[in-house]
Amino acid sequence: MIRPETQNDYSTIYHINQLAFDEREAEARLVDTLRQTSAFIPELSLVAEEEGRIVGHILFSHIHIETPHGNIPAIALAPMAVLPDFQNRGIGSQLVREGLAACKHLGHAIVIVLGHTTYYPRFGFSAALAKALECPYGDCGDAWMAMELIPGALAGIQGKVVYPPEFDGV
Repeated sequence: MIRPETQNDYSTIYHINQLAFDEREAEARLVDTLRQTSAFIPELSLVAEEEGRIVGHILFSHIHIETPHGNIPAIALAPMAVLPDFQNRGIGSQLVREGLAACKHLGHAIVIVLGHTTYYPRFGFSAALAKALECPYGDCGDAWMAMELIPGALAGIQGKVVYPPEFDGV
């Protein structure tokens, strides 16, 4: 079952992100700090439950694309984490699919991810769509991907993607 997080889930979500990212705390702290900012979208911080236990988490946050003609709103997918013992069972895929559906339902048009090149394309993310978008973290190669939730949303868009400063520590 996929559902929005509740305040009671915070410590479990922290733990999941910590374990999924090899005991690093950067992603776990990122989620905690983003909750305190305007970039946080409560309806887009989702957890996966299996038999009443939270085993996965995904977060989508507000970002924007800085262009010569003004800022274009977009959404960042980061982080997405599944407990190591529950990985490779489709839980992450379900989180991504349902998260993208929730983004679309809320009227968002563009989603950006910096992630695994063999994983995210299966959901419609494309490095080609992101070519005109500058990654703020240097040359991100094909790991820098975009997705249009509304067809044509990126047509003619060129610029630098700007993440909230909380992402700088990850």
